[in-house]
Amino acid sequence: MRFNHIHLTTIFTAISLSVMSTASFAANITVSAAASLTNAFNDIAKAYQQQYPQDKVLLNFGASGSLLQQMQNGAPVDVFASADQQTMDQAQTKNLVRAQDRINFVNNSLVLITPKKSNLNVRGLKDLQQPGIKHIALGNPAFTPAGRYAQAAMEQAKVWSTVKPKIVNVNNVRQALDYVANQSAEAGFVFGTDAAIMPDKVSVAAIIPTSKPISYPIAKTVTSKEPVAASRFINFIQSPKGQKILKRYGFQSAR
Repeated sequence: MRFNHIHLTTIFTAISLSVMSTASFAANITVSAAASLTNAFNDIAKAYQQQYPQDKVLLNFGASGSLLQQMQNGAPVDVFASADQQTMDQAQTKNLVRAQDRINFVNNSLVLITPKKSNLNVRGLKDLQQPGIKHIALGNPAFTPAGRYAQAAMEQAKVWSTVKPKIVNVNNVRQALDYVANQSAEAGFVFGTDAAIMPDKVSVAAIIPTSKPISYPIAKTVTSKEPVAASRFINFIQSPKGQKILKRYGFQSAR
């Protein structure tokens, strides 16, 4: 009986240690990511949680500038992924993210879109000046990277002053996509990956050149309470499995 008692005690001790070990590695992490990453990151989070079932990932999407403002106001965030370098630079300057952990993990492109059923001939920025274009959906340049890229491109093409009265400022690229898809705007600017989501409702009129590649940076936050899990998530995004998911949604490698 004494042997059985010792044997059972050993088993229970082993089980307890196993449970404690699993619990010690379990983590809930919040990932704030640019709206254009919505579909890809939803899939990445699912794949990540399958590989690391002890972790739970809470996703928060929005315009990069809005997410930055949330962090400034004290929102609990472990990982921040922006659609541009400028916003991440600001986060770094304000000591909101860990500079040593910052990496570029994917690239995108800026496109001009029109409704699928549009009868207007739009092939480039200068075509936005035609009378038939009355509304142009654009993420607010004040806090939306796509909006800033688009405004800079229109200024470079010397059409900004002409088309500015037609601009309908929206909160993020997904709203710009919806405006064009619903024909509430005759044209709009989104990322190439956004346009690919609704091929039956929008057409890509032109790929808009930008002065620099549109690269997306990601970093751990300084205030993260789960830095190990945050690093694990970022590493997963860089892994072949994570990059394959991003590629499936039209993103390009940043390497």
